[in-house]
Amino acid sequence: MDKAQKAGIMIFSGVPAIMGGGIVFALFGHAVLPVVIYETLLFAGVFSILRK
Repeated sequence: MDKAQKAGIMIFSGVPAIMGGGIVFALFGHAVLPVVIYETLLFAGVFSILRK
């Protein structure tokens, strides 16, 4: 996987991080811990894709 493709994956995953984090924050009654868990899982998924 070349650098441009890795950068594209990182940019493409930024939208779910921002939008999804806000949705999770609102659904769980403005609690931060579910957002941290969501962001950690998203980061782990992206990192596993980029390591290939």
